[in-house]
Formats: sequence, structure tokens, C-alpha cells
Amino acid sequence: MSAPPVIARLTGHLGHLTLNRPAAINALTAEMVTIIRHTLALWAASDRVRTVLVTGAGGRGLCAGGDIRAIHADAVSGGTGSLDFWADEYRLNATIAAYPKPIVAWMDGLVMGGGIGISGHAALRVVTQRSRLAMPEVGIGFHPDVGGSWLLSHAPGQLGTHLALTGTPIGAADAIAAGLADHYIPSERLPYLRLALARRDAAGAVASFATAPPESDLTAARGWIDDCYSGDTMDGIVERLARHPDADARAAAETIATRSPTSLAVTLRSLRSAARLPDLPAALAQEYRLSAALLRLPDLAEGIRAQIIDKDRQPRWQPATVADVPPELVDACIAPIDNPPDLRVEGQK
Repeated sequence: MSAPPVIARLTGHLGHLTLNRPAAINALTAEMVTIIRHTLALWAASDRVRTVLVTGAGGRGLCAGGDIRAIHADAVSGGTGSLDFWADEYRLNATIAAYPKPIVAWMDGLVMGGGIGISGHAALRVVTQRSRLAMPEVGIGFHPDVGGSWLLSHAPGQLGTHLALTGTPIGAADAIAAGLADHYIPSERLPYLRLALARRDAAGAVASFATAPPESDLTAARGWIDDCYSGDTMDGIVERLARHPDADARAAAETIATRSPTSLAVTLRSLRSAARLPDLPAALAQEYRLSAALLRLPDLAEGIRAQIIDKDRQPRWQPATVADVPPELVDACIAPIDNPPDLRVEGQK
């Protein structure tokens, strides 16, 4: 028999969830989301479980995102499976954020897209010297979902805008600086932390193993990042980046030029709007509308084709530049839809 895609274990008063698709760097499937939601519901009602730990199998990362090939199949065929998956996944993100017991997310190795959704809303988010976090969706014609718009729009200054529009991977120190993680613990200490979590309160156990992270490059770059990304138009942001004397700013402009123009415009609107929304469920509801709209636009299928299917890294975006993205297209993507799924969970208003 093959191993389950999510392994649930109880040790002492610790419930330990291990994402178990190591060959795919634990990319999420609909089955995995269902298992996690069901297990968390059982553990929330159990007097035995006081803390939940989430880790990834295989040593390469916690979670590399969602099942991109399945999304591509829906995008090219007009299928609806991705809509059901996103609704369940976003409910899981809301569940993690509202969970009545501390969830400790071990963000070791690669943590991308859906992996941020699994870990970024947890009560105690731990990064290591091996952590590489990213929300790279604009590179495949999509947008930062799974609550990414909420997390990134509440990052200090314009750090979240920079990360969303470039899709740049960051390490542990930058993850903490951007508000995506809380504590730095070297990866070799995980077995000892796991034992401590089974016996002690979660916050105290994590704090006892945490050490000071390295210095953050993002914090050092706040000057040009806050200056260049402060506007509400992609044209203005790109122009300021391209003209800035800092070489890193100009490099960011070059990176953004390779991303889907439609995704960039939608993502910028999403971040600015999410910053004014009342809570995570409201942001997830907005993200669902955007996801449903982008599923039917050409860039998502084309971006996944270029990056994952054919791997030619030569996407043909439609439209080809941010200047050519009609504002009314972005308006239509973010507009209310008929019969939206209810993404709130118990404990959230």
C-alpha cells in the first residue's frame, strides 16, 4: 500500500501533521486539503491535543504550492475542479488562522504558494537556514492567493508589494522582516523541538529553541522599496524602479517585465484592496473571485505551459505589456460574483 499523502500522529499532547508527497515537494492536492481539514477538526475537539505541528516530508521543503498541472488542465478545458479546490483550500487557510489551539508551522526548505497558505496563517511560524519562501504566482499568470494578499498587504512598508510583483524567493531573515514568519531555529533542532512540543506549551517550547536570525536584506533595502512601490499603478511602479540609482531596484524592474502583465495589474489591485479589508476571510473571498476570473483568461494556461509543461520559459502574454491591460479588465476580475462560496469557518464572524 502506498503511504497516505498526509500523515497524522499523536505524541503526548502534540498532533503532528506531515505533508507526504516528497517527490512533488509536498504540493497540495484536493485529497490532502480534505485530510488536513478533517484532522484539524478532530484535534480541535480533542482534550488530548494541545498543539499542532505541521512539517513536510522528504527534506526538500514544507510545500511547493498546489497541483499546477491540474489547474492547467482546467484552464485549457474549461473545467471547474480548480474552483472547488480553491474553495476548500481557502477554507483551510481560514481554519488555520482561527484555530483554537496553537499551530506550529515548520517552514524548512521550499515554501511556495499554497505552502504559504498552510504555514503563513499559523500561530507560530518557524523558519530555518534552509528556508526559501516565495509567492511566485505572477510568473504563471495567477495572483498571490491562499491569503497571500492579506499577508503581503500587511507587511511593513511596501515589502509585500515588492515580493508579490517580483515573485522573488526570500530566506529566513527576510521572511521574518516581511511578517511571513516569527522565529528562526536551525533545522537540525527540529527533532528536539518536536519532543518539547509534545510536553510543553507551544510558545515556550519554540522560544526556547529560537535564535537570532541573520540580518535581513529586505530591511536594508526598505528605502528604495518603499519609494518605488508606493503608487497604485503598475506603470508608475515600473518607471520608478527602472530609473532608480540602486541596481537592485533596476533589477526588480527587469524581473517584473518578465511577469504576466494581467497578473501584475490584478495583484496590485488585490494588495491595495486587501489592506483595507476587515479580516482574512474577506481577503480570501476577494482572492476567490480573482482566481475564478484568471482561470478563464489566457495567461494562466500560457504561464503554466511555459514554466511547467513545455518548460521553454518563453510565455506569450496577452496583453503583452502592463500599459495594454485595460482597467475595466481588472475591475471585472475583482467584481462580486453570483453564489460565491462561504469561506468563513467557526470562530470567525
